[in-house]
Amino acid sequence: MKKLSLTFLLTTFSLFGQNDAKTCETLSKINALLQREHYQPKPIDDSLSVFVFDGFLDVLDSNRNLFTKIEYKKLCEHRLQLDNYILQNNCSFMNDFVAVYTLALNRKKKVLEKIQKDSFDYNSNDSVKFSKKKFPFDLVATDLERVWKKRIRYDILEDISKSSTNLDSLNQNFLALEKTTKTKLFDANLCQVNSILETKDRIASDLQNTFMNLFCTYFDPHSNYFSLAAKSSFMSGLSTSSLSLGLNVGFNDKEEIIVQEIVPGGPAAKTNKFDKNDIILKVSDTKGTTYTVSCSSIEKIGELIFSDSNTDIELTIQKKNAAIVTVFLRKQILKATDNAVYSYIAEKESKIGYINIPSFYSNFDGNTVQGCADDVAKEIVKLQKDNIKGLVIDLQNNGGGSIQEAIKLAGMFIDVGPLSVLVDSKDQQTILKDYNRGSVYSGPLVLLMNGNSASASEFFAAAIQDYNRGIIIGSTSLGKASMQAIVPLDKNNQEDFVKVTIEKFYRITGDSNQIKGIIPDIMLPVLFDSVIPREGSYKTALKNDVISTKARFSPLPKTYFPQLTALSHTRVKENIRFNEINVANQQINALYNNPKKPTRLVLKDVFDEVHKIDSLWEKVKKIIDSESNFTLSNTTYDVEKLKFDTFQQDSNTYKIKNLKNSPYLEEAIAILNDYNTLTK
Repeated sequence: MKKLSLTFLLTTFSLFGQNDAKTCETLSKINALLQREHYQPKPIDDSLSVFVFDGFLDVLDSNRNLFTKIEYKKLCEHRLQLDNYILQNNCSFMNDFVAVYTLALNRKKKVLEKIQKDSFDYNSNDSVKFSKKKFPFDLVATDLERVWKKRIRYDILEDISKSSTNLDSLNQNFLALEKTTKTKLFDANLCQVNSILETKDRIASDLQNTFMNLFCTYFDPHSNYFSLAAKSSFMSGLSTSSLSLGLNVGFNDKEEIIVQEIVPGGPAAKTNKFDKNDIILKVSDTKGTTYTVSCSSIEKIGELIFSDSNTDIELTIQKKNAAIVTVFLRKQILKATDNAVYSYIAEKESKIGYINIPSFYSNFDGNTVQGCADDVAKEIVKLQKDNIKGLVIDLQNNGGGSIQEAIKLAGMFIDVGPLSVLVDSKDQQTILKDYNRGSVYSGPLVLLMNGNSASASEFFAAAIQDYNRGIIIGSTSLGKASMQAIVPLDKNNQEDFVKVTIEKFYRITGDSNQIKGIIPDIMLPVLFDSVIPREGSYKTALKNDVISTKARFSPLPKTYFPQLTALSHTRVKENIRFNEINVANQQINALYNNPKKPTRLVLKDVFDEVHKIDSLWEKVKKIIDSESNFTLSNTTYDVEKLKFDTFQQDSNTYKIKNLKNSPYLEEAIAILNDYNTLTK
């Protein structure tokens, strides 16, 4: 009977396949564009079919509690056929995915509605398993109630455990807490399902967009499909709203909305309650409107957050240690340059200039935002007027941007010569050069990098390293050495776009930092370094290789590098904070890399599992909050400028407070002081 029902549903959905032709037309255009423009186009074959199919099912049922084994096997009929369908312009296969997904969601809804009336047993020997790898699709329809009861029971116990660090108190109040939490979690789960099931068109559209994006990422992880739809408009709102919460948000790999950046001096920064990668769970205004992120449309959330009529917003966030925090924010007008380049004078024994480059932004429209290279030049002029004895450029967490800005910036520190080699899909090499003789700054230089330094950051750092122009310290960078362009599928109807990888850049030595990253001259311990996802973690990342190049350059002699490296190693080895980071990283690695043991569905066991990271988290916070041993001040120019700008004063205070805690800047200062001592 169930088989007949499924067949009927599949047949029913095929009657509503009017979008098949449009889907195929879009896929055909995407494929044609990628085959024509991509740096390393791939054939449409079984390999693509398997990658897209497996990725698609992972997105639709990541926890393996939605599709049954029978349904999965039914869909597997398409696993080796997707390439053929695409080449034959036959996209009716999408109806099967929409049908099975809709059927599974409706079944989940019925199960949740049924079991929410049941009493749960919290004294059984039932347990839940965890795995870093994906579980198989082995769900049996008759087990669905049992599976979801276990899942909800764990979620209830986990939610209760997060609410306090006092187990005795939780036990005493368990009945009341369980009732409230159970209602909340069932409401959230049902809300999420109902939100997806609102319209058949939305399901079909979401699945098609996901499929097309997976198709693009098969070619490489940085090629993506996007349309002028909900997610694009949501993200673009961040740069257009006149009133702001002072938060830049984005999506993680689970499609959760997370905090990506905290604008210095903004409303969020002033609360001191936000950190990068906090997950936003709920959004409320003062008029009584509340949206739970997991079950609300992006359009509704975006409207609430970015509308200038909603000046007061309450955000409920989940911290890295799983704590739930509610924060009230009042929007204020922020200036467009708040995330631009900025500088300070760091002092210990001598004056050292410090410049932070958050991204390689560019003057794209020719008349508004200043490019980052020109901004760096202005900061250097200010610092030199205050007689600095060395310069630190901070590229930590700089995800890249304009390669043209990176070329201009490198030219400010290198007299003249080739900087990099670009290679296109036809293996044609273009040598990128600094054509301007002379440099803006010729003194001693240190670059700071970490695992989030990527793309244009790596381009710039590679040129500095190849010319021996400065010393790079920190941890290995992300390892992205490719360039992308955003291309419309139809020049006459710019509604669909593909961000396509068009070139790969190499160092002037012919080596590549693709996957390998930029390896610092001096490695320093960095918290969470080994668990940061780098380029090599992507299945379809371009390979690392070496080319033969005609680029000729004259690096500077490494006269003092060995002495500076030896002195730094000795200092780092004796540094208390770096040793604390090493110890914390051992615990972090064990936590992230070792398989979790099954957890019994009783409060004590779940409580212990939730809170076993508390001491580690406190240790991490203590390390982060420890103040370093140097003074930090504004340039003479900025001291005068700040007198007349109260917003910039707040922003300045926030930046100084965070920077004062940097052991990496402290070590950079020490290296430059060593250099000045050696060259006296």
